[in-house]
Amino acid sequence: MSTAPRLAAAKRDWGGDETGCTVLHIDMDAFYASCEVARHPEFKGLPLIVGTGPRSVVSAASYEARPYGINSAMPVARARHLCPNGIFLPVDMSYYRAVSRSIFSQVFARVTDQVEQVSVDECYMDVSAALRRWGRPTNIARWIRQRVAALFHVTCSVGVASNKLIAKMASTNAKPDGMLLIPRARQAEFIQLMPLRAIPGIGQALEKRLKDWGIEDVAALSRSSEAELVQATGSRISAHTLALASQGMDKRVVTPYTPEKSIGAERTFLEDTASLKAVSDLLRQCSDEVASSLRKRGLLARTITVKLRFDDLKYMTKSHTSRVPLHAASAIHPEAMRLLQTMLNMTEEQVASGELPRLIRLAGVSASSLSKAEETPVQPSLDEVLQEEEGETESLRRAQLATAERALDSIRGRYGQGAVKFGL
Repeated sequence: MSTAPRLAAAKRDWGGDETGCTVLHIDMDAFYASCEVARHPEFKGLPLIVGTGPRSVVSAASYEARPYGINSAMPVARARHLCPNGIFLPVDMSYYRAVSRSIFSQVFARVTDQVEQVSVDECYMDVSAALRRWGRPTNIARWIRQRVAALFHVTCSVGVASNKLIAKMASTNAKPDGMLLIPRARQAEFIQLMPLRAIPGIGQALEKRLKDWGIEDVAALSRSSEAELVQATGSRISAHTLALASQGMDKRVVTPYTPEKSIGAERTFLEDTASLKAVSDLLRQCSDEVASSLRKRGLLARTITVKLRFDDLKYMTKSHTSRVPLHAASAIHPEAMRLLQTMLNMTEEQVASGELPRLIRLAGVSASSLSKAEETPVQPSLDEVLQEEEGETESLRRAQLATAERALDSIRGRYGQGAVKFGL
């Protein structure tokens, strides 16, 4: 559910010159909500919101729900107040991912293998090698939109341009269920119509810094020198990127496969809690999910990060990189607990009491610095070598726990993810 700014003035005919416009950005329209309507046709035309629970946030909303002021990341309680007659459904990620996989394999893969998937409902496509068969990029865009709608009852919007930046902004302004071609010769004119936040990567903080320097929109950004932008942003890299973007230029290429950078899991408590046990139990569940995902993908992780959200809605994260790569919850959870106690500056007395110094609303664990398990050597430390020589069995214990977790993976694969849990 995109919240990027759109301009009515941008959704028009910019001309038919497709020369060099070989990058497509495809974005499903209100994907989660559209998937729900596809399997519940009786909800078509009604305000549908994906997200339930008094402390949850809106994940998606149908276009019929948007006039009520519903947007993504809005608290569900607020959405219910704004749209009391709305249909509220729980998030079903396994279903949305299954639909996404089918769309990518049955539609996008028939055009080209140069597809860079950005998320479950969004991708870039380099169609330069497919033009011999399809003739024009817009022919491909029209066919994709028609096939996705016919096969999956989901609509998508497509931007056609010479680079990723303009293609993405074009698809945003083509929504819903549209296509927008921006000729290469007019990409600067197109982007300079936009507000600053229309450029992906410009968030609230950067927008404020730019406006403090008198840069109110992309047109003003285009008139600023890189030296001025370095002063405004405090970064030469950001300044150069913004200078290029203001002219509609983007050097990035479509990358068909991007290795995963992190794997994480997080949960929101039904009520804010200061219970160390409650947070530990939640981090244990998240550690188990992360470890299971790592093993499923054949990955090891060196960096563990804990994320907390407090009762005042502020976030805090803390990470630690281990010398030994991890893929077992029995190793991830203790590391997560150490990070938790460090983040909150907990004393031994506080740990013993079981009470946290702050109320916690959300907690989560993520693993990064990933590598393929079969390509990652695991070198025992000197302490571990000495322990083994002295007959100690810590390394054997860890190996047995890892074996037990792999057995749990097999049980879950057969009977479902919730069939069995690992006690730490």
